[in-house]
Amino acid sequence: MDAKANFPNQVELFDANGFLLDGDRWNETLAREVAALDGLGPLTPHHWKVIQVLRAHWRDCQSLPALSHICHLAGLPGDCVNELFRGARHAWRIAGLPDPGSEARAYLS
Repeated sequence: MDAKANFPNQVELFDANGFLLDGDRWNETLAREVAALDGLGPLTPHHWKVIQVLRAHWRDCQSLPALSHICHLAGLPGDCVNELFRGARHAWRIAGLPDPGSEARAYLS
C-alpha cells in the first residue's frame, strides 16, 4: 500500500507494509476507507463481526489467530475471512492491527 498516494495528509498512519502504526488511531471510518482502497465493497455486519473478533483477539493475545477460529467465534463459516475479505491481510489491515512480523505476514498473504 502506498500510504502517500492514498492518505496524503496522514502518511504517518501506516508503515511501509501498509499496516496501521498506532492502533489507537483506528476507527470505523478509517476501516471503511482502507476497505475501499483494498477494493472491497461496503462492509457488512459479517465483516464487522470478523473485525471485532480480530481486534479482541489481538488485544487479548497479541498474536495472529487461526482464521477458522476467528470465523467460528464470529459465528460464521470456517472460510469467512477469505470469502469476506479476499484474504487475511485485507482483514488484518481493515481491523487496524499492527504489522504482525515477517513470518506472520507470509501467513496473511
